[in-house]
Amino acid sequence: MALRLGDIAPDFTQESTEGPIHFHEWAGDSWVILFSHPKDFTPVCTTELGEVSRLKPEFEKRNTKAIGLSVDPLEDHRAWVGDIQETQGCALNFPLLADADRKVSDLYDMIHPNANDTLTVRSVFIIDPNKKIRLMLTYPASTGRHFDEILRVLDSLQLTDSHKLATPVNWQPGGDCIIVPALSNEEAAKLFPEGWDEQKPYLRLVKQPGK
Repeated sequence: MALRLGDIAPDFTQESTEGPIHFHEWAGDSWVILFSHPKDFTPVCTTELGEVSRLKPEFEKRNTKAIGLSVDPLEDHRAWVGDIQETQGCALNFPLLADADRKVSDLYDMIHPNANDTLTVRSVFIIDPNKKIRLMLTYPASTGRHFDEILRVLDSLQLTDSHKLATPVNWQPGGDCIIVPALSNEEAAKLFPEGWDEQKPYLRLVKQPGK
């Protein structure tokens, strides 16, 4: 059965470049970004793995761990790691799952029957500390993922959880947010005592807390 937003992310145990990963245990109380690659030694994914390694401090600020996946075996991963460091100027600093048996790919529906081949599509999952899937994205093999956008969504999701806020179109951190419609004005007044801009009863804009 296909996964949906709000589902519990399937647990698994799989080998990786950092040893066996028992996924839920490894995730702990962190947010997780799980992203897959069609195969090792592919050009677009090589650039992505370097970028995610560079972004590790940004993920750590957000209590977030990154974990990659490719269906090639561990020995290929270890050879690819050297290429990533050589070409991207940054060593891999997060685990890369070796999903040669496609156990994880199947659990997360990463192999699409109508794709050009049987390799994993380039999927992204954001998973919260309760192990719930909060975002799913699928990219074509030819287009590099935009990890600034993935960070932006992560910031938005964390605002929703911590402050009962949603974010408007083209929102960037520091911009005005939207009080979620489920929150009454009485409840909102306790959370946002400085008030808000009520453009419509369902559209209440407020400054981002802490900004």
